[in-house]
Amino acid sequence: MIKRTKAQQSRSAIERLYITMRHLFTRGNYKPTGVSGESLIESLLILSPEIYGLVTDSEKIELDGLLYVMERLPRGIEECRYIRLISREGYENSGFTPIVPAKRRRNCYRVDEDQMYVEMTRGKSDIYDILTHLTFLFIESKKIARNSMDPKGAINLNWEMLEKIVEKERRDEEFNREAACSYLSHITGRTFEETHQAVEKFESSHHTNSLFSIVYNLGSLSMQELAEGKDRQISFSATLRERVGHHVYGELWAERIKKVLDDEGLIQRPIHIISANLHSFTNTIYGHQALGLGGFEEIEKEALEIGMSGKNNKGREIQSYAKNHGLIELPDLSGTNIGVQIIDTGKMAVKSLIPAVVLPEETKKKPVLIVMDYAFGEQAYECFDELLKPYEKEGKKIPLDVVTASIMGKAGILKGSKGDIMIPTSHVFEGTADNYPFKNELKSADFHGYGLQLFEGPMITVLGTSLQNRDVLQYFMESSWRAVGLEMEGAHYQKAIQSSSKIRNNIRKNVKVLYAYYASDNPLETGSTLASGALGMEGIRPTYLITYKILEKIGETF
Repeated sequence: MIKRTKAQQSRSAIERLYITMRHLFTRGNYKPTGVSGESLIESLLILSPEIYGLVTDSEKIELDGLLYVMERLPRGIEECRYIRLISREGYENSGFTPIVPAKRRRNCYRVDEDQMYVEMTRGKSDIYDILTHLTFLFIESKKIARNSMDPKGAINLNWEMLEKIVEKERRDEEFNREAACSYLSHITGRTFEETHQAVEKFESSHHTNSLFSIVYNLGSLSMQELAEGKDRQISFSATLRERVGHHVYGELWAERIKKVLDDEGLIQRPIHIISANLHSFTNTIYGHQALGLGGFEEIEKEALEIGMSGKNNKGREIQSYAKNHGLIELPDLSGTNIGVQIIDTGKMAVKSLIPAVVLPEETKKKPVLIVMDYAFGEQAYECFDELLKPYEKEGKKIPLDVVTASIMGKAGILKGSKGDIMIPTSHVFEGTADNYPFKNELKSADFHGYGLQLFEGPMITVLGTSLQNRDVLQYFMESSWRAVGLEMEGAHYQKAIQSSSKIRNNIRKNVKVLYAYYASDNPLETGSTLASGALGMEGIRPTYLITYKILEKIGETF
């Protein structure tokens, strides 16, 4: 009998998870304690993703992973027995106040004490991601219930004391925090120090309920399930099941962009599409033009002072100048949660885009930059595919003159550290036979001399970052694939670009592609997974360096 490697077992677990999720989505609902729910739990435990840390431990609660998940789910979801995933179905026009998670922009609605509705408008990747997070919560809630009862099912003192703490917290009364952390440490199976640190992390988040409240409510739902048969349930609305996979939101998003291009007389100008964060391109281009910044080092220094929020005086000055010199902002109205900026270089008072990149003299040759915020997984294909289609007006098709497509992304790195840069030579789509080699106009040599580590090679486009484990990642890194990192959108973008340029003839066949990623985490390094926290200001240098190099390469096409 041939023995399977751990990597093969993990890949099988990922496949089972997605097959089960697809089945449940088609069916319309499931109970976490039912046969299908238990199947999800079993597969997730076999897989043991790095981001969920101690999920396989029968007693210890994974605290960093819990914070990571709660910041991506609506506040108060731990109190709800019924969670319904919906499409955009009119709740935005209702009297319900939308709840928007801190780290995953989506509208959610607390319908009543027991029900939370969560809008899913970013495609299948987003649905699979949230189902994985919910499965993790169910696993942890069962641990909490077990740790709060004796072998005969009687509630222990620590749970009773936690209940009193949560009641005081609800009434905004003072309580002994040291004692509260002690009770909580017994219930979470973690040391007092670990628990105390976790409590502080949840408090500093400002976007979740307290750890005391979250643990209590997760445990309460699990206990009610055991003692009273009050099962939790996940369901999917009929409208959501009808719309997923049909580019409903991507089409609305892309049509609005093309209409604005047409209205502004930009539709037939040379176009450069960039998927990245919005602040770095605005600050780099208009920092040079408004403040006279003379090179990357000066732009980076200014960016560090401005910060990512852009809300200081210099940031506001740049924004004000930009809006009067070609910047058109398009906050999302479609449901994709992808904001867009259109930059018309024809309205710029300065002759250079950035230092040493001189703009063309003729207006019709002056480029238009479309900068779109990060897409999520499969949503990247939906939005790019729709954007690259010709604009239809009065029965005529007007193709876009797309010169370059640039992707700056966050990715997990396999050999380096947070903040390092990866230059992909191809995208390998995990779990499929879809591989996308391409000529990347960006090279590692472009980034030499800036004090950052560089890694060039294939990148793995994964089905979900929350499902990656050490064995699978080491296989991709150490086998003949020799992957340098993992991300969620690359293959989807490249699929859209290749189908539009080489099959559909929607855009020129020689469109140039520029890909670069900065490392947001190293999933193989303890303490450096996504659950360990964001890059923060450390991400400024790689983000702005990639921005600068993309703009330099775009300038070579003028």
